[in-house]
Amino acid sequence: MSFDKFPLLSTERLQLRQIQPSDAEALYSYFSKDEVTEFFDLPTFQDIKEAHDLVKSWEDRYAQKDSIRWAICLKEEPEALIGTCGFHNFATEHSRAEIGYELHPRFWQKGMMTEAIQCILDYGFSQFKLNRIEAFIDPANIASRKLLEKVGLSSEGILRDYFFEKGRFVDGEIFAVLQREYKK
Repeated sequence: MSFDKFPLLSTERLQLRQIQPSDAEALYSYFSKDEVTEFFDLPTFQDIKEAHDLVKSWEDRYAQKDSIRWAICLKEEPEALIGTCGFHNFATEHSRAEIGYELHPRFWQKGMMTEAIQCILDYGFSQFKLNRIEAFIDPANIASRKLLEKVGLSSEGILRDYFFEKGRFVDGEIFAVLQREYKK
């Protein structure tokens, strides 16, 4: 896996670029909405500083070569972040990583995240040489379930009380796709 130069990716409608400190305001605009954080492992943001801290966290984890998170932007507005997606929890010795993602509600139900996730799956298998890509969701998150199934991940089961989030234990449903079964 190479973390030497941050990769710029693109799809038909989207540009995926490195997240910058100037993206904090856009992040705050949707992380401050309960409908966005309902199934997220972070509480709804109350202060712009939380968005700056999240950007810094993603930058630090990339510098440590254990995570990569792209800013999702419309091609016609490459500076305007509308969401993020990326890889974390790399298990290099097992050629495995987990994906995470979120999107501003204004862009829900338009196929934007499908495009972005397909793009990073392609990248993960071709450039990072991953054998397995995973995602964890709350079993009640129907939108994420549909997205993951649409891009080729399959449910492998529910792990009861797997995460402790927002003061309570929650189940985690694991989805995955193997390189040999992935279809672009």
